Amino acid sequence: MTQAGSDIILQRMMSLHPKIIDLTLDRMWHLLGALGNPQHALPPVVHIAGTNGKGSTQAMIRAGLEGAGKSVHAYTSPHLARFHERIRLAGKLITEEHLTKVLDECARANGDTNITYFEITTIAALLAFSRTPADFTLLEVGLGGRFDATNIIDKPALTIITPVSIDHQQYLGDTLAEIAGEKAGILKRGVPCVVGPQQDEALDVIEARAARLGAPLMAHGQHWHVYEERDRLIYQDETGLLDLPLPNLIGAHQIENAGTAIAALRALGFGETAAEAAMTNVTWPARLQRLKQGPLVDAAKTAELWLDGGHNPAAGIALAEALTRLPKRPTHLICGMLNTKDVTGYLTPLRGVAETLHAVSIPGEQATLSADETCNAARQSGFSASTSTDVLAAVRDITKDTPNARILICGSLYLAGAVLRENG
Repeated sequence: MTQAGSDIILQRMMSLHPKIIDLTLDRMWHLLGALGNPQHALPPVVHIAGTNGKGSTQAMIRAGLEGAGKSVHAYTSPHLARFHERIRLAGKLITEEHLTKVLDECARANGDTNITYFEITTIAALLAFSRTPADFTLLEVGLGGRFDATNIIDKPALTIITPVSIDHQQYLGDTLAEIAGEKAGILKRGVPCVVGPQQDEALDVIEARAARLGAPLMAHGQHWHVYEERDRLIYQDETGLLDLPLPNLIGAHQIENAGTAIAALRALGFGETAAEAAMTNVTWPARLQRLKQGPLVDAAKTAELWLDGGHNPAAGIALAEALTRLPKRPTHLICGMLNTKDVTGYLTPLRGVAETLHAVSIPGEQATLSADETCNAARQSGFSASTSTDVLAAVRDITKDTPNARILICGSLYLAGAVLRENG
């Protein structure tokens, strides 16, 4: 079928539940049962939850496993430019034909029964994974963990919790402890868990749940350590020390994500070859990504154009720190955000590293803040801010006055996806 085949089915799936998010696993169990429980036929599963760094950590683990000669399924969300990005079958993006087939099969088995878009598309991914040979399956949680649609694996090989911070309070709770409790819902009895850097309040909750379940923890700062030294990444645990290249992904927070990925690879039985591949082979778009070609780059001319999809206060802190490490240039932001996010919390850390902010709305997103709303929030955060009709107009406005600018497009993965589609 043509590309439109999967698009038509996906659009129809959006109408199968009145809510976009409705956290429960009942609908998952019902449809999985109707399809023969494909979750029982997956290669060994690594299940990844957390607030920040899930995607980057998963990408490094995948690069490491593939560098060690293993084939890997991977599930991630949201996608940036095309839905197909969410599902990798044995290392390759799912084809249009295969995607259309599993989506249609899930739609027919479900009928008109209530089910959310994320739930039914997750089941489609599991169905595809169950029918394609591979050595490992990497499952990234969509939201939370305890009631997330991916939390249907009885006995994963490994679980991972990346840094937990405040986000999605309307679904996960208002405190860090409540949110950590939801993330820790992926822990399983007797299954080891790698824990990335955590605030004490979050770590206490994770450790308590692990103790109840007899789940061995490998926690940052206790069982493993990672740091940068002389432009190298140093990782150390009880089995020894690794001296590795820095990860391809930019930022101090990526050092921590790299440590989590290496700890996971070690827990799975892999050594230095996999760890080095995780650093040198990893790619992950819209994580402080330098855009080097396309219409937007052409419009920027001599200016640098960067893209990042972080969208919560912790991401703002990490992004600000990463920008300070880049060679000095006048930095200007083009920002669009959703109305579900803590805009001031995200922008405040960036105030000291950027000279101006051009606010835009996110095209095609109902939950977008208007350019005026983002602009007002930016001004309240201390920015010199203005609005632009779109990203291209903002790029032209910035480069007219500052041709050698560093321009960072930021605030939302949905904005990042729109940019990648527009920029080809």
